[in-house]
Amino acid sequence: MRILTDLHIYPVKSLGGIALQASVVQPRGLQYDRRWMLVDERGRFVSQREVADLALLGTALEVPHLVVFSRKNPAQRVHIPLEPVVSEMPETTVEVWDDHCPARVHAPEINVWFSEVLGCPLRLVFMPDSTVRPTDPAYAPAGLPVSFSDGYPFLVIGQASLDDLNNRLAQPLPMNRFRPNFVFSGGTPYEEDNWQEFSIGDTWFRGVKPCARCIITTTDQDTETRGPEPLKTLATYRKQEHRILFGQNVIGATDAETVVRVGMPIRVPGKE
Repeated sequence: MRILTDLHIYPVKSLGGIALQASVVQPRGLQYDRRWMLVDERGRFVSQREVADLALLGTALEVPHLVVFSRKNPAQRVHIPLEPVVSEMPETTVEVWDDHCPARVHAPEINVWFSEVLGCPLRLVFMPDSTVRPTDPAYAPAGLPVSFSDGYPFLVIGQASLDDLNNRLAQPLPMNRFRPNFVFSGGTPYEEDNWQEFSIGDTWFRGVKPCARCIITTTDQDTETRGPEPLKTLATYRKQEHRILFGQNVIGATDAETVVRVGMPIRVPGKE
């Protein structure tokens, strides 16, 4: 039996994630997942690809706030409204890969905090419900919204896939290198690559394409140091058309908001 064992959100793109016991499933992703993002002076998104120090910023939900804190100095923190008053926030246009979409800019004191901690001029932006950044229509229904994630609302990885990878590595790596939303036990390594549809409890999802991995997977999320793994090893057996694949990108099968919880069974048609 496949069981949902871990559930994660990453409220600010490329910052630390939060492990949850339950989360609301929305069309553009899990509630609060990547609804915030740091941008440079041009409005271009900033990630661990360029600024490895982002790995050292953790996040926590302390309702009614999202708290961002320094892992090196947890007392160094900033409180961000989970439900900001959008009408009071300046509007700007931001860039995420090839997409340009409207976003709202947080208060100057929040932007100063990030700029000082990371040592470069940055702004924190929020994606309001009115912003519709469409998922790639080549793989998803036209107009399906996505948050500030790289491309798709959800990412699923089987624990068996990580175990298989770790058996090939001299030093095992944790799952946080791959930043999944859903982690499950049971099944066989990499079987999620071929999931066309699956359910977590009564909530249905559709797999759209395996996830191509980047340099962020080589960044230790506790120390920000980088090495050749896991990309070096993955390239020996998970490379297709110059892309290294690990995990499956996923969209929701309905527009209805539902709740998924750790411990729920995962059902895959044809693999019962």
